[in-house]
Parts: sequence; C-alpha cells; structure tokens
Amino acid sequence: MSSFWENEIVKIAANFSVAVLCMVVFLAIFELVTKYKNWEEIQKGNVAVAMATGGKIFGIANIFRYALRHHESLLAMIGWGIYGFILLLVAYFIYEFLTPKFNIDEEIAKDNRAVGLISMVISIGLSFVIGEGIR
Repeated sequence: MSSFWENEIVKIAANFSVAVLCMVVFLAIFELVTKYKNWEEIQKGNVAVAMATGGKIFGIANIFRYALRHHESLLAMIGWGIYGFILLLVAYFIYEFLTPKFNIDEEIAKDNRAVGLISMVISIGLSFVIGEGIR
C-alpha cells in the first residue's frame, strides 16, 4: 500500500484535493468576516467583490504552492496552509484598520473598484511574502 501513496499521480491528486478543500473552507471563513456575500455580489456583476475574492483565491493558492514546494507530507502542507491563511486574514483586518476614513467592506460592496483592486493586490502580494516564509 505504501507504493500507492508514493505514486506521483496519487500525490498530485491528494495535494490538489486537500488544497481545494482548504480553499473552500478558507473562503467560507472570509465570507463570514466580510459584510457582503461574495457569490451573491459576483452574480450581480460587482467587479470590486470579484477582484477582492479573486485576490483571496490567488493568495490562498499561492500559499499552498509554497507549502507544497517546501514540505513533503500532506499534514505539513495543511498546517503551513492554515498558518498562511491566518496571516492573510490578519492582513485583511490590518488593511481595514489602516483605512479609518472609509470601511473597506462597505466600499467593496458598493463596487468601488479602486478598493477592490487594492484588496486584491494586498492579498496577492502578501501571499508571496507569507509563502517565502514557509520553509
């Protein structure tokens, strides 16, 4: 049975499945902490929400890329992925805190694309910083 788990195709499928499952869970957590409903807003054509959500998806996937690159076991990948997600979530709250003149969630819900773009870039950019720390 151990040779089954050492097969590259099985490893790739396992890594992919775990990363997708974690991404779904993490996006659900992001949905809980934002004041808008991501998928409802995207369905309405809210580009700011789509950019912010896309940045979160890219950021989470990028963190898992680094976790996969530097750690062999699924448990290590999950652990580092969770840690990276927590840091990304903290960055979201810091972004909200550092903009006292307006509320990030409200602006994104109103389709303020400038705020959505900055949110996307923060998620993507910090995912590289977080990922580089995963060694």
